[in-house]
Amino acid sequence: MFDFSFAELLVIGVVALVVIGPERMPKVARTAGLLFGRAQRYISEVKADINNQLKLEELRKIEADLRAKASTAEHVIIEETRHVEQEFRGVAEQVSPATAQVDAAAEKPGETPPLPFAEIPAVASAQLELGLDTARPHQAETPSK
Repeated sequence: MFDFSFAELLVIGVVALVVIGPERMPKVARTAGLLFGRAQRYISEVKADINNQLKLEELRKIEADLRAKASTAEHVIIEETRHVEQEFRGVAEQVSPATAQVDAAAEKPGETPPLPFAEIPAVASAQLELGLDTARPHQAETPSK
């Protein structure tokens, strides 16, 4: 810590023994050891406090960054929801005139109502692309013997 060699410590000890005297030397050494220990503990506490403050600042920066990202994600989700809602309203507006025609034709007895599905644009479906049709019930396969 202080980078003293053994010879330098020996000279300091001899000078202290001559100046302080042999009868007070143990008490002075004990007091110096206690003060040195207190100083070490105080320095380690200060270092720990500084490290805690640095970590706290880092956590605050991370929190602010996450809040900004969450806010951005929230805005994106809201915009996407509005966009999907507009698409649904557009499809509903296209479907509603076709269903009005079917309802009007159903009121006339003896006539077959026209099929309005040719007028409705096809919507791509992941289920249809995969060959999954939710309209027909799933049949349990029986293992063949």
